[in-house]
Amino acid sequence: MKLVKSLSNSIFPSSGVVLVDKPSGITSHDVVDQIRKATGVKKIGHAGTLDPLATGLLIILISREFTKQQSKFLKQDKQYLVTGRLGITTDSYDIDGEVVREDDRVEVEKVSYEEIEGALQSFRGKITQTVPAYSAVKVKGKKLYELARKDKIDLKKLPKRQVTIHLIELVEFNKESGEFILKIECSSGTYIRSLVHDLGKKLEVGATVVQLRRTKIGNMKVEDGVKLEK
Repeated sequence: MKLVKSLSNSIFPSSGVVLVDKPSGITSHDVVDQIRKATGVKKIGHAGTLDPLATGLLIILISREFTKQQSKFLKQDKQYLVTGRLGITTDSYDIDGEVVREDDRVEVEKVSYEEIEGALQSFRGKITQTVPAYSAVKVKGKKLYELARKDKIDLKKLPKRQVTIHLIELVEFNKESGEFILKIECSSGTYIRSLVHDLGKKLEVGATVVQLRRTKIGNMKVEDGVKLEK
């Protein structure tokens, strides 16, 4: 198997599966483009999009032999660490979006660790999620984020999907800043932004994602990935 030395002296195969630790600020497609240019291989894909804001594990499939196996990698369970902030709601459900609501600071500071723990109970097991308006899911051949940017989407008619939350636990909560960290293990297709948004609704103070990191896909860990520069 031919190896290609590139991208900060990392070694990439000309055909195979590569684990990448994606930095924030670039798209998953940007990562594919970088590796395509570095290896000279045209047939490259990824298994499981990460938003530009997000960091962490991205599976890159190099050559047609492996891109044909994409569905196998897409269906695996995922693990995430997400930082959310109470008291703010955005149209994209993350901090990069436009703020559509800000809650009174006094109300936000009333939220306790125990209340968050209690609210998380309703998100464990099989749940139904509403797909975020700013997502790549297609409706009538058009990606939702494209429709959302043109205000051509009815937020009450967004697609829904059933997912499974195997684990969701509160790792940390800063009452003063309203920021919290959740560890989540879930089925493929789960929208972490929607989980945080819905948690905010449950707590009646709103919430949005500030940081998101995918740490595991199936038995593959981000620690084993090639760390890319932005």
